[in-house]
Amino acid sequence: IFTSMSLIAEEEFHITFNEENAKNWRYISDRTMGGISTGQAVLEKDGDIFFARLTGNVSTENNGGFIQLRSNLSFINLNKGGKKLKGVRLNVRGNGETYHIFIRTNETRSYSDFYSATFIAKSKWEIIDLPFTKFKRTFLDTKLEGKDIRIFAIVAYGRDFLSDVSVSNINFYY
Repeated sequence: IFTSMSLIAEEEFHITFNEENAKNWRYISDRTMGGISTGQAVLEKDGDIFFARLTGNVSTENNGGFIQLRSNLSFINLNKGGKKLKGVRLNVRGNGETYHIFIRTNETRSYSDFYSATFIAKSKWEIIDLPFTKFKRTFLDTKLEGKDIRIFAIVAYGRDFLSDVSVSNINFYY
């Protein structure tokens, strides 16, 4: 499915979704640990805009409860001349449900240790701004440092519902 990178001005690192870089993103569900959620992540196009769309049925049965679109961001360098990343900005649309961004860093050691923030994906394209100060770590009260990001995921999580969320751009800003 998914990404191409470009610098926008000097204040953002911009990831757009396109056909060329599917190898950088993958779909994962709770089935890897015995859950029964189903779904898919596909690349779609609306006019000139390519976007990733995560759809499916999230089920908490069998200790499950997630589907996600995830990337190991090792293919990009978010450290730009010592500037400190301040947050992430997404262009999203969806079915009015609450979704999550999960971020793993060099300090998060287990699959259940991550930083997260939530957003609501409304039916029309909308820019969602998530400063790193809004991200909370699952087990410790530590602050998210952008320079340490390793894994970035768009996640439908934590309750029984139908997922339908689309993301066309991811902008890390300084």
